[in-house]
Amino acid sequence: MTLPDPALAPVDVVVPDEHAGARLDWFVAQTFPSYSRTHIRKSINESTVKVNGRRAKAAQRLQGGDQITVQLPELAREGPLPCAIPLDILYEDEAIAVINKPPGMVVHPGRGHWEGTLASALRYHFDELSEYGGPTRPGIVHRLDRDTSGVILIAKTDAAHKRSAGQFEDRTVSKEYFALTLGAPNHDRDLIDLPIGPHAYQREKMAIRRDHPAARPAQSFYEVQERFNGFAAVRITPKTGRTHQIRLHLASIDCPVLCDRLYGGRSQITLGDLTRNVQDDEVLLERQALHALRLTIRHPLTDEEMTFDAPLPDDMQNTLNAINEFRSLR
Repeated sequence: MTLPDPALAPVDVVVPDEHAGARLDWFVAQTFPSYSRTHIRKSINESTVKVNGRRAKAAQRLQGGDQITVQLPELAREGPLPCAIPLDILYEDEAIAVINKPPGMVVHPGRGHWEGTLASALRYHFDELSEYGGPTRPGIVHRLDRDTSGVILIAKTDAAHKRSAGQFEDRTVSKEYFALTLGAPNHDRDLIDLPIGPHAYQREKMAIRRDHPAARPAQSFYEVQERFNGFAAVRITPKTGRTHQIRLHLASIDCPVLCDRLYGGRSQITLGDLTRNVQDDEVLLERQALHALRLTIRHPLTDEEMTFDAPLPDDMQNTLNAINEFRSLR
C-alpha cells in the first residue's frame, strides 16, 4: 500500500508485529524510504514524529500495534524548472535585474508552490542567476508576499547578490510601499515602532509581541497621501524587514490593508461596497492592496545610487479610482 507524503499532512502508521523491537528511526525510514535517517531523526527530535500520541526518541524500541504519527519537513528540491511566464523587467544589466512582480505570484518554491513561481520565470528569462541564496532561490535577494506586487531586485552573480544582500542587512536600502487601507490613520504621518514575533496559535500569522523572546524590533514610517470616506491612500517606508511587517503594523493602528484576509478580515471589495448599492457586484480587488512602489539601492558593482519605480497594477489603480469617485471627501 502506498502511503501519503508525510510532508503534506500527518500520516498514522500502525507497527506490525514483525517489526516489534525495531528502533523508531529505523522503522520510519523503512516506511518512508524517500527520507534519510538524518532527516527523520531531526523530525523525531522536534517532536513531529510521535508514538501513541507521545513524544519519543529515535532509539525507542517499538511494540506491535504501536501507532506512529509522522509529519516530516518537505524535502529540498534541486531547484525550480524554467517556465515561460511573462515578466515585466524594469531594468537589467550584467549584474542585476529589477522586476515588477505581479500580484498572485509566489517568489520562490515551497510547500504547495513548486510551479509558477517567480524563480521559475527567472530561470526561463535569464541565462545567469546567482546561486548565493541556494538552489531554490536563484537570483532572489529579498522577497515579497505572494499577493504583494511591485519592485523586486534580482542578482545575476554571487558577488552582486552578496553585496546587495549586505545593503538589506545593513538597512541602507530604501523601500517605499503604497497601500489602500480600510479606515484612515489618526495622524497624517507617524512612526509605528512595535516588535513582531510569531502568533500564539496561528502559524501563518505574525503578531505584535512586546515581551516574547522571539520578537524582533520593527519600525514602519507612514504618511497619508489622501483620506477618503472610510479609506485612505498611504505610503509606507519600513525601516526593518520583518515578515508581514507593513500589514501587521497598519492593522495595529486599526487601519488594515484593504482586502488583507489575514489581518483585515475581508478578502475582496466590490463596486457596491463603495456605492452602497448591492446591485453593483463587480469585484474590484481580491488581494491585499499593497504594492512595492519604489526601491533605492547602490549598484553592487559601480556603487551608484539607483532608484527603481513600479507603476500601480490595474487592480489597485482601478480600486483607487473607484474610491476617489465614490468616497471622496472633496
